[in-house]
Formats: sequence, structure tokens, C-alpha cells
Amino acid sequence: MIVLNREEMRRTVMRLSMEIIEKNKGADGLVLIGIRPRGVVLARKMQREIERIEGVRLPLGALDIVRFRDDLNAGEREAQFAGSEIDFSIDGKNVALIDDIMFTGRTVRAAVSALAEIGKPQTIRLYTLIDRGHRELPFRPDSAGKTIPTSSGERVRVRFLETDGEDSVTLTK
Repeated sequence: MIVLNREEMRRTVMRLSMEIIEKNKGADGLVLIGIRPRGVVLARKMQREIERIEGVRLPLGALDIVRFRDDLNAGEREAQFAGSEIDFSIDGKNVALIDDIMFTGRTVRAAVSALAEIGKPQTIRLYTLIDRGHRELPFRPDSAGKTIPTSSGERVRVRFLETDGEDSVTLTK
């Protein structure tokens, strides 16, 4: 089942980008950090959209949270770790933390722990393209592009033009 087609995804990215600017009351002091791997692709799309709207190119970083996951064993963490790429200070900044899908909350917990090792932001706000529910931890996005009620057996797949050849979100059993 198609949840978002190319045009709907474009509009959703535009809306999320506007919400980031609105919640920050502009672009001052704002940085974008995408959670590897797919949150980085979404963050780049949002960076371009914010630049189009505000005329400012925001700093963008890639956050690898694998070392902070509590649901992987040590060997899996080492095999998957690609490293973070954040070449600016987050101290005192307003961080827009971006990921493609919000699910159990474990990724967010790991991301906040990883950010705490990097610096001390003024705020961290979470933006996600899809919120599918099923929380195990008490986190929720500050804004989600679309909330999809799912069963635990269903799979949400986000595809990006940059990595998959098309922009879409699908739900499968």
C-alpha cells in the first residue's frame, strides 16, 4: 500500500521544513542532524528546502548511533559503526534531529546519548517523516510528516530518490 507518493512526500518534506523554522522562530542558532543512514538523506532534503525558504544554508551533520544502541550486541555494533560526521559545535545550538521513521523510541534514546557525548545543545527537537507508533520508550517526535497506525507485523519502507531511485513510503504486511 502506498502511504506517500513522490508529490505527497515532497509536500511533507516542505511542511516539516517549515515547522522546523517556525518552532525555532527562524534559522538563527539552528543546526540539522540526521540519524544515519536514512535520516541523513531526509535531513539533506530539508536543508535544501530551508535554504529555498529562508535563503540560509544550515549546518548539517550525520549522527551514527550504533554504539549507543541497547538492542544490539557488541559485535553487531562494531560491524555496523560508520561514524558521525559533525564538523561544527552543537554547544548552545538548537538541534533539529531528523530520522525517517519513529518506531519504538530506542533510536531516539541512542541519538540523545550520542549527542550528549558531542556537546551540550540548547534544545533538541525530533522531526520524523513517519511515526508508526509502538513505543517502548517515552519519546515522541516534535513533528511527524505522517502518523501511520501499524501492526507489529507490518513493515514501513521509506524510499528516497537519492538512494533508491524514487521518493515514496509504502506499508506492507
